[in-house]
Amino acid sequence: MVRKDSAAFDFALCLRRGFTGLTRAICVAAVVIGLVAVASGGNESPASSVPGEKETFASISAKADAARDANHLQEAESLYGKALALRPRWVEGWWSLGTIAYDENSYAKAARAFRRVTTLAPANGNAYVMLGLSEFELGSDLLALQHLEKGSRLGLTENIELRRVALYHEAVVLQRLGKFQSAQEALEQLCLQGVQSENLVRTLGMVLLRLQSKIHPLPGSVDYEVVARVGRAGCLAGQKKFDEGRTELNLLVSQHPEYPNIHYAFGLFLEEAEDLPAAIAEFKIEIQHNAENVISRLQIAAALYKTDSSEGIPYAEEAIKLAPQQPFAHYLLGLLLLDTDDYQRAIPHLEVARQAFPRETRIYLALGTAYSRAGRKLEAAQARATFTHLTEENKKSDSADEPTLRSAESGRVPVGDLPDTPK
Repeated sequence: MVRKDSAAFDFALCLRRGFTGLTRAICVAAVVIGLVAVASGGNESPASSVPGEKETFASISAKADAARDANHLQEAESLYGKALALRPRWVEGWWSLGTIAYDENSYAKAARAFRRVTTLAPANGNAYVMLGLSEFELGSDLLALQHLEKGSRLGLTENIELRRVALYHEAVVLQRLGKFQSAQEALEQLCLQGVQSENLVRTLGMVLLRLQSKIHPLPGSVDYEVVARVGRAGCLAGQKKFDEGRTELNLLVSQHPEYPNIHYAFGLFLEEAEDLPAAIAEFKIEIQHNAENVISRLQIAAALYKTDSSEGIPYAEEAIKLAPQQPFAHYLLGLLLLDTDDYQRAIPHLEVARQAFPRETRIYLALGTAYSRAGRKLEAAQARATFTHLTEENKKSDSADEPTLRSAESGRVPVGDLPDTPK
């Protein structure tokens, strides 16, 4: 697990006891943007106490804030607990209690506190991000991903460090879940922003090599060297420094030509550098080293879809033979067949993909085209109607309170993991 004391961007420095950066910046920003005023169904302010309570609550809350600011965190935690017993809808108190618990590595307590904040202030993105970070430390990857994504979607404060921390942890969870495409995009975005972090580099290396482990390779091992160097090249790609990255990968591949997925990673880099012939060549080498490599065949088929679909068909067919339950392979083969006007053969493959990804709009668009060419007018109309309905529904979902995963678990194919819609 990536711990707070070793995570990218020196995350420990952001929330470390006594540090005045991220923790206080978040607290100040939360007040500035009206955290206590966004609660669902209203929220109590210190002035709204019942008769006879005002002085007691005011006194305890003031002492709690003073103890927090003096870095007497255990005392502050106790005082916030007493104040919240008197005023359970005091959002700032729950927020402070959550940040203290997080700083003390009490992630279960932190999660409970930030969950209360999200209940009382459901439009505050900072609270969802902190809840997601707490769940990340607890190993609840799916919940962490939901809340990190929702926090980013709702919007964060201007504190760039918090934005980067959230994006990095989101990428780590995506890597652990095998959502490599989305993880790569997030990490390369951080590279483009100029973030310098060995953990970021190693995580990106694991993504490009398709490693789902929660533990980074140990220093001094071949795995450590390869992962780090692949990650550095990937970061250079994110910064559009393709010449430097290509030089690094050429040397690395020559030194470790049989390392699992190293040619696949090089192919991804070359594809991003828009050198498709060279990328396809690397994917083919990976297949030579591993005859049952499905993902390299799919990468070749997807690349050829951009230039010559007929040449891509055999690779998609081979992928299905090796992994008949792989729905993406069926989708890709369906697209290739449809693009070569073999719509009759395309339809059953697209239907397999639809069953696996019932909320993926692009599948319905392809099916609508295939059904229409086959003269199946009613089914074509139904597919297009579903495409329109899901498109509108997804727009609403993206702005709704309930988070949507960029994963097959939600019935939608991850963003960026599919080729373009049919030509």
